[in-house]
Amino acid sequence: MQIIGTGSALPEKVVSNDMLAGFLDTSDEWITSRTGIATRRLLSNDNLGDLAIAAARQAVASSGVDCNDIDYIICSNVANNYVTPSLSTIIQGGIGDECSCPCMDLNGACAGFIYAIDIAEALLKTDRAKHILIVCAEEPSKFCNWHQRETSVLFGDGAGAVVVTGGDGLLARRVTAKSQKDVLYYKRPLETTPYDRSTENAEPLVMHGRDVFRMAVQGSLADINALLTESGLKPDDIDFYLLHQANMRIIKSIREGLGQEEQKFPCNLQRYGNTSSASIPILIDELTTEGRLKDGALLMLSAFGAGFVTGAALLRWGKAA
Repeated sequence: MQIIGTGSALPEKVVSNDMLAGFLDTSDEWITSRTGIATRRLLSNDNLGDLAIAAARQAVASSGVDCNDIDYIICSNVANNYVTPSLSTIIQGGIGDECSCPCMDLNGACAGFIYAIDIAEALLKTDRAKHILIVCAEEPSKFCNWHQRETSVLFGDGAGAVVVTGGDGLLARRVTAKSQKDVLYYKRPLETTPYDRSTENAEPLVMHGRDVFRMAVQGSLADINALLTESGLKPDDIDFYLLHQANMRIIKSIREGLGQEEQKFPCNLQRYGNTSSASIPILIDELTTEGRLKDGALLMLSAFGAGFVTGAALLRWGKAA
């Protein structure tokens, strides 16, 4: 597959660390030194569906294909206001009446973009689709207890999208999962029935930071090294490492594990916080808009998240022939 269009959308509300310090026991220094985050974008008067549609429209417009040329929509989303219908069908309705392709949502947590790439590649290879729209739309700020600084300061909301088609840009990919549900989770109750004897209540996001850090670094390095070996490449051969924007300490540890220079690891974490699966496609759209991705550049994507899931993809950047 080849990426032929990109897009992104972020909430209007910018929240600084000093603003959080107004009601949390924290400070700009405490947050920045531990996470690298200075500001984040949070949903306020806007909503996630509108962000997802805006990112999707941008990606389709930049791809040069028409809405009715989209053969499949895959949306990565952990949770939103709608349990059903799927967010992908809402996106379909928002990008144009002429779009009537199949739609599906997936929950790959923060690795959802890599999982979507894996599925898209399979659809393209079996000729089930020619143009696929991938949208990652997340609002993790709605999962947190905003009286707890350990999780609430980490996250931001946003949407990123790409259009992919057949090509030789995807050189290798890898997705993994190993059940570790107690490390990072968010629970919300369903409706009760007369026969329901459970007593489960809603529970804001729970994250065991040290375990997440260890699993993220180890998982990312394992995935990246596996793809390098499979492709006969060395870490120095990669032009950019586009990692899930979770925490600057995690990114630094992965970079040091690969023995690479900082400029190979572009980041927007400091401005947007952790936007879950949307972080990599938002970053790709920014780099594309800035003209930093040149044809032929080798990109290593890597993400990790609740589950515990990981994923990596090795791409050669450039328009499909």
